[in-house]
Amino acid sequence: MTKLPLRKLQALFGDKLQENVRMANYTTTRVGGPASGMISVYTVDEMRRAVKILWELDVPFRVLGSGSNLLVSDSGYRGVMVHNRCHNVRINTKGEQPVIFAESGANLGTVSRQASLRGVSGFEWANSIPGTVGGAVYGNAGAHGTDVSKCLLTAEVLTKAAGEQNLDSEGMGYMYRSSSFKRDAEEVVIMSAKFCGTKVEPALSMRLLEELTEKRRQTQPVGPSFGSTFKNPKGDYAGRLLEAAGMKGVSSGCASFSTRHANFILNDGEATAQDYYRLIRLAQKTVKEQFDVDLQLEIELLGEFEND
Repeated sequence: MTKLPLRKLQALFGDKLQENVRMANYTTTRVGGPASGMISVYTVDEMRRAVKILWELDVPFRVLGSGSNLLVSDSGYRGVMVHNRCHNVRINTKGEQPVIFAESGANLGTVSRQASLRGVSGFEWANSIPGTVGGAVYGNAGAHGTDVSKCLLTAEVLTKAAGEQNLDSEGMGYMYRSSSFKRDAEEVVIMSAKFCGTKVEPALSMRLLEELTEKRRQTQPVGPSFGSTFKNPKGDYAGRLLEAAGMKGVSSGCASFSTRHANFILNDGEATAQDYYRLIRLAQKTVKEQFDVDLQLEIELLGEFEND
């Protein structure tokens, strides 16, 4: 693995720095080799300090939330994972328009439920998405016909090139399941975000939340997975294409495409990251050959994979 300035990092971060941390314990697929190091941060100030130090020392790093959109190779990641444990949430119902504030490590389901319980509607769709606010803001996550771009007021971001900024949806450059930061692979960390909502009776918002959650529950499989693996192509659905291509139930090792929803890859027990990678490449190749469609990943690959 890449030789990190461990003595310097240990002096700066103390017990917050762990070495050779197995990523399978931190991803929703339950696969992934060791990261060279991991630093856990619990406040936005700690996050800011850690990120700036790592940039200054030129240490490669990734911010880790729930690990739902990340496939780490079996050989691991030659860098530092910054484990985002910043999860404060505040709901302001004063004024005409309520505002939801959440730090980037907050779980989307937690934010959604807290808003509904306070009588704030507009974020119910996020309850069933397996991720955190930071990942959702970075990738313009969405479900049930809406997404982050429709409700984001401002996102507090820290970039290596331009420092700290507060950006609205336009400033984030949102497109379907992407932002300008994601498309340009710019070095950025999402610190926190504010979302707009609408005042309603809490019971009405909770009813809608439960209805949307049940709808997802009826159509999506249970088990270790990313959630959706591929983005929907324009005018079509990745799941439909994968099912039509015969990918349902196709397996590699202990990983397999769900027989319930073809855009989900499940870990049947002892799957490896390479098992997932083989299925991803097979699916892309098969859909391209049959329908001339290039399926784009909704997830990020991290580390080195073998091309069979």
